[in-house]
Amino acid sequence: MEILETAHLRMPRLGLGTWPMKGEECTAAVLSALGMGYRHIDTAEMYGNEEAVGAGIARSGVARGEIFLTTKVWNDKPKGDAIRRAFDASLARLATPHVDLFLIHWPSPELDLPDALRALAAIRAEGRAKAIGVSNFPPKLLQRAIDQGVGLACLQVEHHALLDQSALRAICAANGMVLTSYSPLGKGNAPSDPVLQGIGRKHGVTAAQVALAWLMTMPGVSAVPKAASPARQAENLAALDVRLDAEDLAAIEALPKDRRYVNPGMAPDWVNG
Repeated sequence: MEILETAHLRMPRLGLGTWPMKGEECTAAVLSALGMGYRHIDTAEMYGNEEAVGAGIARSGVARGEIFLTTKVWNDKPKGDAIRRAFDASLARLATPHVDLFLIHWPSPELDLPDALRALAAIRAEGRAKAIGVSNFPPKLLQRAIDQGVGLACLQVEHHALLDQSALRAICAANGMVLTSYSPLGKGNAPSDPVLQGIGRKHGVTAAQVALAWLMTMPGVSAVPKAASPARQAENLAALDVRLDAEDLAAIEALPKDRRYVNPGMAPDWVNG
């Protein structure tokens, strides 16, 4: 597994997303993924599956130090004290003394950004989160967060072959941050794209593997596709071995890049936020 390494973290490039799996399905998925070589697991308070993720890690037999574990605090905690309490609860549910990355899941109008980031920095200083970051922050808000000077390691955001995130990638690159792509298959829409399917046929792989392989060509980008079944997990993992040529990359770049599939009512202004 390729490792992305910055001044702030060492992250396996491909991970397992766990939303919206719960209970034994989630635990089984974590066990399966760790058994076949995944070492990056992504969860969140809001997913309601931290206990299941923790159980999978505990039952896997894989040493905790070998696993990169991310969790996130929900957007109803706009201030540092509430974030700290939520983090404590997340650690208890995960049954782990630390996480490798702790993120603010979504911004909200009530978010006290300086206070929230001070809390994240304090948690990191205590060694209970090895790195900190944010998720679903648009460019202007991301830059404001970076300007707080707390050493953000990662931005997690929807990113796939049908949605351009070059502005956010540029900000991350300029500030030594990893961009983690969630919904890297566009909520299942990317694999049905004829261009990706054609490239897949050319290489004898699936369109989903093409979509993931495209993300893996980008410096500083990781991805956390959700996959419940061992077959799908293995398919995603094999995407690391797909080599796209210049013609493939040009064809993917030419696809429409304005298809956002995760856009709840609470979402920020993606352009001006």
